[in-house]
Amino acid sequence: MVAPALRRAVTQLPESMRVIAEYHFGWRDEHGNPVLENGGKAIRPAMVLLAAEAVGGKAAAAIPAAVAVELIHNFSLLHDDVMDGDETRRHRATAWTVFGVNAAILAGDALQALAVDVLAASGHPRALEAIRTLGDAVLALLDGQAHDLDFETRTDVAVTEVVTMALGKTGALLGASTALGALYGGGSDEQVESMRGYGTQLGLAFQHVDDLLGIWGDPAVTGKAAHTDLHSRKKSLPVVRALTADTAASAELASLYFRSGELSADELAAAAALVDSAGGRAWSQDQADELHTEALRHLGEASPTARAAVELGTLAQLVTHRDH
Repeated sequence: MVAPALRRAVTQLPESMRVIAEYHFGWRDEHGNPVLENGGKAIRPAMVLLAAEAVGGKAAAAIPAAVAVELIHNFSLLHDDVMDGDETRRHRATAWTVFGVNAAILAGDALQALAVDVLAASGHPRALEAIRTLGDAVLALLDGQAHDLDFETRTDVAVTEVVTMALGKTGALLGASTALGALYGGGSDEQVESMRGYGTQLGLAFQHVDDLLGIWGDPAVTGKAAHTDLHSRKKSLPVVRALTADTAASAELASLYFRSGELSADELAAAAALVDSAGGRAWSQDQADELHTEALRHLGEASPTARAAVELGTLAQLVTHRDH
């Protein structure tokens, strides 16, 4: 339901940015030739449509909101890849490595502007509220990213800080996804807030799992190199938990993590083992499980329709137990 509308929206971009966006979405190669689609999981659009159904509305009514959140998500990915220096995404070269840093940044900016236009043009009676909801989520996402960048130069990041960062960077947009779905589905204010709670908690769980995959994910499945987050010395959720655990493994990890120079493959493997030994791996998985339960509690408060409740429950299970 979303893919055709998303493609139509992207065609509205100026050609200079459209070719980059179409490459990033996996629709075309670097020469502009159509390819077999290799896009993302589209979890956020699915959440939008299911949230609309959960409050008794039609999924089709929420397609503009689903397109908007997918555009925002990919705006953030284009910029993240530049800031993190990631060279691969979804098993192919990232846009900035193909088209250049400046061009990728501009393409991301264009997707953000397009997302607002899609909502404004939807004709929905609550479109203005939807635009503000999305805008608030983008600001929270950017604030989270700013803190994430700040953490790169610090050795004293606290667990509470990294959790707050993840709530903004990931939780805010997933929360907005389900809130927008409920808005476009005609939900009450109470249902919109309950659905927002479901998405936000699930978003934080998503980040815990994503951080685990950033260390222990299979490159053949994730499309990223092994130990990617450790190589960049990322202050991810399990890493910060391990560094602050005040154990022998924590101290050894800190001496390895905060020294200058690149880590060898063996040292990266040792760092991963130390994060595990210091409890970071088990903590993040436990947190993901607890947040999964909390998300389902919020979902129940929205009094969802039966089918949507099952689908959203299954989606929550997928997010918290995925391997890619």
